[in-house]
Amino acid sequence: MYEMKPWASSVLGLLRPLLAAAAALVWLHLLVADGAKIGLPGCTTICGNVSVPYPFGFEPGCSLKGFNLTCDVSRTPPKLFIMDTDTVTEISLDDSTVLYFAPLREGLAPTSKQLINDDDQQSMPSGGLFSAGEQRFDWMLVSSALQEPNKTRAGNATCPKDLGATACHSTHSTCQAITATGPIITGYTCRCDDGYQGNAYLSDGCQDVDRCSFPDKLCFGNCTNFPGSKYLCQCPEGTIGDPYTLNGCVKPRDPKTGLIIGLGVGSGVILLFLVLSTIFVIHRIMTRKKRMRQRFFKQNRGQLLQQLVCQRADIGERMILTLEELEKATNNFDKARELGGGGHGIVYKGILSTLHVVAIKKAKIVIQREIDDFINELVILSQINHRNIVKLHGCCLETEVPLLVYEFISNGTLYNHLHVETLVSLSWKDRVRIAVEAARAITYLHSLTSMPIIHRDVKSPNILLDDNLTVKLSDFGASRYIPIDQTGLDTTVQGTFGYLDPTYHSTGHLTEKSDVYSFGVILIELLTRKKPVSYRSSNGYGLVRHFTTLLSEHNLVDILDPQVVREGAGEVIDISLLAAMCVKFVSKDRPTMRQVEMTLESIHAVKEYALSDMTDESEENYNQVNNMRIEGINNDTGIHDGLRELREIITDESNDGTTLVANISQKCG
Repeated sequence: MYEMKPWASSVLGLLRPLLAAAAALVWLHLLVADGAKIGLPGCTTICGNVSVPYPFGFEPGCSLKGFNLTCDVSRTPPKLFIMDTDTVTEISLDDSTVLYFAPLREGLAPTSKQLINDDDQQSMPSGGLFSAGEQRFDWMLVSSALQEPNKTRAGNATCPKDLGATACHSTHSTCQAITATGPIITGYTCRCDDGYQGNAYLSDGCQDVDRCSFPDKLCFGNCTNFPGSKYLCQCPEGTIGDPYTLNGCVKPRDPKTGLIIGLGVGSGVILLFLVLSTIFVIHRIMTRKKRMRQRFFKQNRGQLLQQLVCQRADIGERMILTLEELEKATNNFDKARELGGGGHGIVYKGILSTLHVVAIKKAKIVIQREIDDFINELVILSQINHRNIVKLHGCCLETEVPLLVYEFISNGTLYNHLHVETLVSLSWKDRVRIAVEAARAITYLHSLTSMPIIHRDVKSPNILLDDNLTVKLSDFGASRYIPIDQTGLDTTVQGTFGYLDPTYHSTGHLTEKSDVYSFGVILIELLTRKKPVSYRSSNGYGLVRHFTTLLSEHNLVDILDPQVVREGAGEVIDISLLAAMCVKFVSKDRPTMRQVEMTLESIHAVKEYALSDMTDESEENYNQVNNMRIEGINNDTGIHDGLRELREIITDESNDGTTLVANISQKCG
């Protein structure tokens, strides 16, 4: 830090009062230049470029007697005259002088001190020829009250009161006796006291000077103004030095400064270390995640390609999506995007960068079985193409369990449409059509693929419906290929209780008839609107057993959905009998899905033909017949004469279902 020399400090101490005085004069000049503070209220105090302070004035009532001037506004700029000939250029309140310009003339001229008194008497100059040029004369207020030359009195105490004068009325002012040379004329002039500024000839014309607000700063610390010429300048708290000098106040050196600096440097080093460590850890984590993704990708892709050998190996390249894209599509798998969940994962709604709306299935738990199931579903769905089976858009192999991306089906599941709180659900016509389309999808898996596929988890929650209520069979995680030369496959039992084939459950031997059983449960669910998983009758029977029991007792109406009773006809009995055959305990007694599909197609075709052939006139009679046929199930009126025969077929455990299917197909045309 720069240290000031002793001699420089002494010079600065001598100059400081002079600087303060100069600043005060500048401030005072600026104040005097403001006419509103130097003249009487309502009087103009500017003529051209000249300030005209009281007691002078050029308007009626604006000057003291004998101090009136002339302002010629016809000139540009206006000019101020005294005695109508001399141009006034400056009037000073500080030293009571007038500066004017006198033209060349012969005759009278002002003395060295022109005295203008309050009795309107003027001392007259001597005669002669005078040259033109700038002149100055002193002025004072004439009064005989002050006899002693240069005597001063406080303006607020003596000048206005004791002297009876008409000026010098301001507080904080001083009047000084003046004796002019030449003829003995006494008078006085007024000035504001030190620390005040303004016009001492006006009442309250002297105002305190706030030295702390001078344009040229006198104090660079904390400045406190006091009335008069006093002010206090101090360095701010916690600093020392010279407050009168710019940047003169500094903080004192603290013995603990070194310790503080050391701690600061140490803290900075520690903070830098933490930042670098955090960056390093984040980098390691990102690198590790990238390596994990690469490892999962290779692992899953390897499994996928292994199962696709000799089939469609291009699936590993054509349908692969990145994890970043799926995270962006689902808002990082936001819970609000969940559509629901099956036995093999949670399904999220997402929007891909291509603006396709998709459903993305993510595994609930990370175990090898889930990985195998997801790979299995990916392989199966990549091999099939059917309008009633959900379409697979692609997959992501960068997670431990692959993510599957399907077409988005907007209208929920068959389960959701059936099991609503309202009395009316899907129409009977739609239920028959849904049963037909679901049977087509399962038949396609069993009979029309290159290698038969058993779904193994056929249930109403896995039957999706689009806006047109078209069936889309989904969730192939548990599905299995059946070699063409085999009739079944021994596996670990998987499925949903209530829909699960009892034979498969007891033996672990999976066949196509396991899907037939599950489909029969769905037919019963369509007929009754009862939930297979949770239904229990009064005697403790599950849905399947209670349904077949009531059917054999001719009391089927006790369990049928009232809407089906109202809207259905004879086909209700046919589908009920078909459902009963599908859920036979012994799997070999059940019909094949091909037979079930053909039977349902026949029933549906007859119903469609009957509805299209009806006229408005016969519709009422047709409804009456429907009601009679349904009631006939309960009162045995003979409307369905073949019921007893079909009942015997149902209860005959040795029947393989072929006879019933043939009878129904023949009866339906």
